[in-house]
Amino acid sequence: MNTDIGYDDKLDLLLRLGSEISRENDLGRLLEKFGDFSRDIVEAERCSIFIHDDKRNELWTMFSHGVEEIRLAVNLGVAGYAANTKEIQIVTDAYKDFRFSNATDKKLSYVTNTILAVPLFDKKDNVIGVIEAINKKRGLFTNIDAELLLLLSQYVGTTLENVFLYNKLRDTNTKLIYKLSTAAEFKDEETSKHTMRVALYSKILAEGYGLLKDDVEKIKLVSPLHDAGKIGIPDNILRKPGQLTVEEFEIIKTHSVIGYNILNDEDNDVLQLAAIIARDHHERWDGTGYPNRAQGHDISIYGRMVAIADVFDALTSRRPYKAPWTIEKAIELLIAEKGKHFEPYLVDIFVSKLKEVKEIYNEHKEE
Repeated sequence: MNTDIGYDDKLDLLLRLGSEISRENDLGRLLEKFGDFSRDIVEAERCSIFIHDDKRNELWTMFSHGVEEIRLAVNLGVAGYAANTKEIQIVTDAYKDFRFSNATDKKLSYVTNTILAVPLFDKKDNVIGVIEAINKKRGLFTNIDAELLLLLSQYVGTTLENVFLYNKLRDTNTKLIYKLSTAAEFKDEETSKHTMRVALYSKILAEGYGLLKDDVEKIKLVSPLHDAGKIGIPDNILRKPGQLTVEEFEIIKTHSVIGYNILNDEDNDVLQLAAIIARDHHERWDGTGYPNRAQGHDISIYGRMVAIADVFDALTSRRPYKAPWTIEKAIELLIAEKGKHFEPYLVDIFVSKLKEVKEIYNEHKEE
């Protein structure tokens, strides 16, 4: 940023930043934008964004220029004063100021001269953190700098609160999904390690296929629910030790539709993806699968990926009715089924990631 731009220009940039960050959910990128902009708008050497850790009653840097992490008791340092008093702190000569602690300077071989610290608030006026700018490039931090950083802090506080809420909801979704997949496992002979391996194999395929990071994480999250519909299959059929009759197998096949109906929720994109996977993971590339005999790209990409992950893991796992196949033999079957059961391109991706596949298999194999 040009250090000679005027106050009005800085306000204009601040408003534009507000529009930009309102669409950002990635906390790392969000904090980097905040940190860079805070540093530049007050013309400081560096900036830190401290977050209040309620459990440890500490302030710690979720972002800081030139520092991996700083942790300090909430009653220490200039940032601590800003958090405790809920007021802006301006320091004109750090080493002569009683609020300053030089512990970080000693650790980093750095010399702090001037400081501007502004508390961050949530919607209930609780302090959730502090923005701290260090060493004004020319002169001292002014009331105008404080006003600019205060305006920015309102964006930061509100946006961080929203991101924290988003992450909390995501974590809740994750816990619920794992509990649902565990409930399904009680009905089947399969284990949580099976669902974990399917999740990790699916993630490999999603990354290799080039899906967006968020979609990669979603398929890893929800693929353990691919057989959730088995909860609706009678135990005498699901756990039958011998070969199933034609009629019994038709009942088993309904688990894909049952799973879809249980999970389907058009207002929740995570559950909706889980429902699609539950429905599609037994479809076949050549159209001979179930429940809808979908073919080729009419099968969702998520169902096509989980189909490979699920079959590979079933083949390489011990079951009451069979010994586990070797990885090499299972790979041979995947290759033989290219264009029939599986999408050829996805099989090629899976084979190309064989080193990672083996690492997952060995790390999460049955005891």
